[in-house]
Amino acid sequence: MSLWNTQAVRWGKHQFSQSPFEPTRRVWPAGVRLAVMVVLFVLVTGLAAGMRSVAGENPVLSLLLGAVAAVLALTVYAAAVRFLEQRPATELDTTAAGSGLRVGVATGLGLFGVTLALIALFGGYGTEGGVSVGGALTVLGMMAGVAVVEELLFRGIIFRLVEELTGTRGAMVVSGVLFGGLHLVNSGATVWGALAIAVEAGLMLGAVYAATRTLWMPIGLHLGWNFALSGIFGVTVSGNEDQPTGLLHGVLSGPEAITGGGFGPEASVFAILVCAVPTVVFLRLAKRRGRLYTRGQLRSAGTASAS
Repeated sequence: MSLWNTQAVRWGKHQFSQSPFEPTRRVWPAGVRLAVMVVLFVLVTGLAAGMRSVAGENPVLSLLLGAVAAVLALTVYAAAVRFLEQRPATELDTTAAGSGLRVGVATGLGLFGVTLALIALFGGYGTEGGVSVGGALTVLGMMAGVAVVEELLFRGIIFRLVEELTGTRGAMVVSGVLFGGLHLVNSGATVWGALAIAVEAGLMLGAVYAATRTLWMPIGLHLGWNFALSGIFGVTVSGNEDQPTGLLHGVLSGPEAITGGGFGPEASVFAILVCAVPTVVFLRLAKRRGRLYTRGQLRSAGTASAS
């Protein structure tokens, strides 16, 4: 192994280490950290989008650059937390990565499977053409990068730092609305679709993070849901009409309330109803674990840890 590679591995291990360390500088207020980290991750998001553009519909490049984007985003996030907050990024504890990702991916696949089954039951889903394994791999690489970058931004940064300012409930609303709003830039976006995303995905993923206090399960759930949508069943993801075709070429037909129309199944009433179930389950779990915080509780905890 070259000297550069050895130093890179050591630096990576340092960033993800969960060992406590002595603060070397003052921790900035939550609002300042929020602004700095959002700007930083806007740059990371742009870089990841550039990688997806370079990969195009090449499955090998998509898998490779998707992995690079995910690792880059995770490393930047962990380094920013250590520098700006003077603490290890415990929400990215690598010992919880395997189980969190497995459970999250399985949950995402299952939730969308149920959603599409309900749409198909009402005659809203069919397929045409053959299958494309290469297309599925292309989507997998693309969605891996998307899931990691978006969850670090919306749950790791926005939810977590807004929670310090407003408490858990405020963080869920703000991160959910902003997450839905992000999807208005997609080519086939609709206001209803963005609102549906805010409710079914923004609130659900916020509830998962609140209950687990780890980013691995939200990342896995996000990946499993998106991959099932486009990578397996071949339907539009969040109004993004320019995405590669996955394993199947799905065709939606019927009332938009059932199928989601041009925005895709995420704008279906079935998606909202299906995702409401885990949202309630994880919120109840978070409450049972004492992880629904008020602003005062978080401020007291921060003061105690600083003293």
